[in-house]
Amino acid sequence: VKELMVFLDVAVFEIILAYLEKRDWKEAFFSVLPQRKGAVPLGEANNSSKRALSGKEDEDNDSDSN
Repeated sequence: VKELMVFLDVAVFEIILAYLEKRDWKEAFFSVLPQRKGAVPLGEANNSSKRALSGKEDEDNDSDSN
């Protein structure tokens, strides 16, 4: 748990430093966040990533609409 807290402290510090350089919170956040997590800003996710996140629910909805 202590290691996680240190990691989070460092991540927050890096986001603040990135904001001071970029003057844009969204750019700062996504420049620090690991890309492998697949995070995208709300409202900018495409349909395929939304389906991947919700999984089977979309498959059920698609079959109901046909």
